[in-house]
Amino acid sequence: MKDSLEEKQWVLCPICGAKTRLQLLPETELKSFPLFCPKCKHESIINAKNFIVETRQPDAKTQC
Repeated sequence: MKDSLEEKQWVLCPICGAKTRLQLLPETELKSFPLFCPKCKHESIINAKNFIVETRQPDAKTQC
């Protein structure tokens, strides 16, 4: 039986690379998830599946 700690991974901030407060499990899927980094105080929109995290580019409509 695998240790449950080996099956989790921390999500890193796509801007500064710091560890966020979010962990992923192998079955976790995120779509258009607002990820906040407590270190650099930036928010990024991410998608995640199978421990692969991709940063989504904001739509032109949502920019001020």
